[in-house]
Amino acid sequence: MSTERVTEDCLGWAARDVSGFLSPYTFTRRAVGSEDVSVKITHCGICYADVVWTRNKFGDSKYPVVPGHEIVGIVKEVGSNVQNFKVGDQVGIGTYVNSCRDCEYCNDFQEVHCVKGSIRTFNSIDVDGTITKGGYSSYILAPERYCHKIPDNYPLASAAPLLCAGITVYTPMMRHKMNQPGKSLGVIGLGGLGHMAVKFGKAFGLNVTVLSTSISKKEDALNLLGADKFVLSSDQEQMKALAKSLDFIIDTASGNHPFDMYLSLLKTGGVLAVVGAPSEIKFHPASLIMGMRSISGSATGGTKMTQEMIDFCAANKIYPEIEVVPIQYVNEALERMINSDVKYRFVIDIENSLK
Repeated sequence: MSTERVTEDCLGWAARDVSGFLSPYTFTRRAVGSEDVSVKITHCGICYADVVWTRNKFGDSKYPVVPGHEIVGIVKEVGSNVQNFKVGDQVGIGTYVNSCRDCEYCNDFQEVHCVKGSIRTFNSIDVDGTITKGGYSSYILAPERYCHKIPDNYPLASAAPLLCAGITVYTPMMRHKMNQPGKSLGVIGLGGLGHMAVKFGKAFGLNVTVLSTSISKKEDALNLLGADKFVLSSDQEQMKALAKSLDFIIDTASGNHPFDMYLSLLKTGGVLAVVGAPSEIKFHPASLIMGMRSISGSATGGTKMTQEMIDFCAANKIYPEIEVVPIQYVNEALERMINSDVKYRFVIDIENSLK
């Protein structure tokens, strides 16, 4: 690998401390290795993970933090051994950029669950000992295994949220066979993840009910996203009427909330899949035992399923609802996201604003 190309040529925005405030930052990326794909970033989605690590919510932030793991762009260079990508291709990179490639989960293309720990797209220790830096930057590189083809007819700005929000709900839906037409799905929370769960549910032919604490979400749930029903979860009468009626629930809510009430909505043998991150989960054992119900968790997804999901979205014309913003607006966008003031995912226009 040549060293003369290793210069501080990557422009980005980084947080320097727990305030999480982001500002311009220039840094070095490694030279392109034999299996690397180098990507000129055009867009990057804004995810709650960006708040978690810029503000050291887990106590493991490695400053300066360049966040962003919903990355899309154009291939600008490929390593000598790269087979599936060429310069000019549309490409996406999600929440991790490497893994051991040797454990049972990597061998099954569930790399996100790598026994040795997948290398996250930002704030993780890379194979060369450096700290990974994410998509709030001008370019990025990753081994081709961890890159995903974005079909030419799929808009790049719309593709960005698929790399985390999309795959996070698609994975448990496939695992628990929620793609059976005619079955019923409840979606708790209507944000970046929830709105994608509704879109997938309708594409799978499910009867979709949105469960929300906010009546302001009703119009969008029914008219913009096409849900079949909207239920205000604070209304006991509405909730009672829904008892034992749902085959599946996808829980995207990150604030603390009661679980027994939602579990009571499941049919016998129903499944509630948790993809949000409340600080604790409490429920009475009877909520599971009496109806043979299950509660399960899910992270993003493996490389194979991520590509399948992208292709499914392209084939079925499923597009996230996005608000495109310049990088200079990112601090305001993060605050608005924390306050649920976005419909339904911010996407940074890296290409036209990061200068």
